Order: sequence, then C-alpha cells, then structure tokens
Amino acid sequence: MRIGYDGKRAVFNNTGLGNYSRLLVDVLSDTYPEHEYILFSPRLQSNPRLEPLLKKPNVSVEIPDTAIGRAASSIWRIQGITSQLSRSKIDLAHGLSGELPLNISTSNIPTVVTIHDLIFRKFPECYSAIDREIYDYKFRNAAVNATRVLAISECTKRDLINEYDINPERIDVVYQGCHAQFKRTPTQEEIDSVKTRYGLDRPYILSVGTVERRKNQIMPVRGVRGLPDDFDVVLVGRHTSYVKEIQQYIRQYNIADRVKFLDNVPFADLPALYAGAFCSSYTSRYEGFGIPVIESLAVGTPVIVATGSCLEEAGGPDIPAVDPDDVEEWVNTVKELVNYPNAHRKIATKGKAYINRFSDLNMATDTMDVYQKALDSSPIS
Repeated sequence: MRIGYDGKRAVFNNTGLGNYSRLLVDVLSDTYPEHEYILFSPRLQSNPRLEPLLKKPNVSVEIPDTAIGRAASSIWRIQGITSQLSRSKIDLAHGLSGELPLNISTSNIPTVVTIHDLIFRKFPECYSAIDREIYDYKFRNAAVNATRVLAISECTKRDLINEYDINPERIDVVYQGCHAQFKRTPTQEEIDSVKTRYGLDRPYILSVGTVERRKNQIMPVRGVRGLPDDFDVVLVGRHTSYVKEIQQYIRQYNIADRVKFLDNVPFADLPALYAGAFCSSYTSRYEGFGIPVIESLAVGTPVIVATGSCLEEAGGPDIPAVDPDDVEEWVNTVKELVNYPNAHRKIATKGKAYINRFSDLNMATDTMDVYQKALDSSPIS
C-alpha cells in the first residue's frame, strides 16, 4: 500500500504537529515495513529531526510536480495536491493536521484526517477572527468529508460530535506516545549537567509549553508564593504577549528570583529538565491531549494537571487534578507532595505504569486499523 500524507508540518514544524507527524510515520514505517509512506510537502527544507526518517527505504518526500504547483504551493496544498496523489498512485491519503485538500472527494482516494483539538472554538478569544474562520472552515470540511476521522483523545472525539455533529461511528480515537528520548530515565550526571547549565540550584516545579494565556502558567507563578522559600518555578516554552502579564505579577510581588523563563531550550534537554524537577505543572485550561503530561510521567516525575479537558485522560486516575482557577488547591497539592514522599512516589510510579498504553506499537496498530476501515468503507454522512 502507498500512503500519502500532508507532510508540511513534518518538514517545517519542530513542535506539536510536526512531532506528531514525524512520530506517526516513524512508528508505522517500522511496524509495517511492507508499505510505502510518502510525505507531500510544498517544498523541501533541511530539518535534522526529519533526516533520520528519510533514511528509511520506505519513507520519501514528494514536492509539487508541476511548475504551477511549485509557484503557487499554498494553492497546491489545498487543491492541486489531489491530482498529484492520483498520479502517484496513492491508495490512501492522511491529513495529519486537521486538513484535507478541498477537492479530495473527486479523486475516490480513501481518506483519514487527524483532528487534534477544536480549541479555537472553545477559546475563541485566543485567536484572531480570521484565524478562527480559516480553522473552522478547514477542520469542518475535513471532518465532514473524510472517510474516517482520527481523534487523538476521547475529549476531542466529544468535541467533534458536539461542535460539528460528526457521526461518532466515523471517529476513531488513537492515542499518541511521546518521543523515544523520554523513554529512558536520565542519569544523575545528565540531570546535574542540565541543572547547572540553566542555573537551577534549588528545587523547582517545571511547566513545559508555549507561554500563552490558555495554558495558564500564571497559576504556578501565583502558587509559588505559598510554597517554601527554596522552591522555584521554571517555565519552558516559546514566549507570547502573555509573558508580559506574568512578569507584571512577578514584579508586583517581588518574586523574580523564584521564577525562571527558559526559551529556545533544545529538545534533547527536556528529559533531564523533567527528571530534575520536584514535580511538573500542566494547568492548561484546555488541550486536545497533553503530551507534556506523558513526557513528565515517562521519566518518573509526578505532574499536577487542571480539570476540564483531556489532561486527566492523559495522566490517569492517580495524578492530582485541580481547578484551573483555584491557586490554593494547587498550593495544597504541592505541599502534600512535599510533606508525604510516599504520595509523591505513588503518583510517579502509577503514572508511569498508566502511560504504557500510549506506546508506539499501539499507535501504529490502531492507526493501521483506521486505515483498513477507510479502505473497506465509503464515507458515512
């Protein structure tokens, strides 16, 4: 079977959607080496994270094969790619980031689309009006017209049903895992080296993710004032204008020495940063899944999450979950982990066992099952 993918994110992005795209193709190509996996991208770009994937004999990249497609790559991606998929004799097409070509139904190629989340509908204030319109149009069109819809969590499946009235019989939940680097516990030497490099000489609570209002990093920053004076909060992620709001709070309460911002952290440093933390905090108001939860638990570090979306689904029944607006509850939860080391160990141990379900093998086999359903059926309205 020749499987074609919308490969733009795999080629260009080094965060969430790019990581998902590369990971899925990687695990599928290992688990089912008899198939061919072709990433269709507007153009090629050097990307160290993609290069190992392209060394596999059954993985390749195709760029527009016409002059018009190369000159107008954005139009090619939403329409022109369909005829190229047919010329390339693709048996099944998979949109990895909530999109399918608008005219894909004219090709008779079975399709799958991955929908990660509908946050732009849940938190419209976090997006510009034009972005909301574009996302809504593309995601709705893809979800309505795909042969099968792949949701990354039960939370996203519920949103697809409630927001777009998608037939639940057409939606399959396939969980993703985290990068292989998190599946090995860092050595103490590696942890100490990373902590020294970033000036982390006291116990710290780690929060990983783009620093933006929806992810609610102000919560641990507010909460650190209620913790022992030797505890810090470390925020790792790309900055947005939300950083100014957090910095204003830091200045107001004179806690600059207890909050550290780390931007442009190499991906390879994350496992040791997680492993060196007392615990992680991921109190986002809404997520499609929450990979940082799995990353933290994978290296043995407990994590505190927020209620209200999928984060409890990602971390399991034993991780502590707090209201995203209840700072006192967050503080009391951290204090309980400090005062009761057995609770700290229990959350880490049970959480690590729970996330075994998010394995590469399960991701590959479950996705291939979705492909087979798409091949065996026509779209259900």
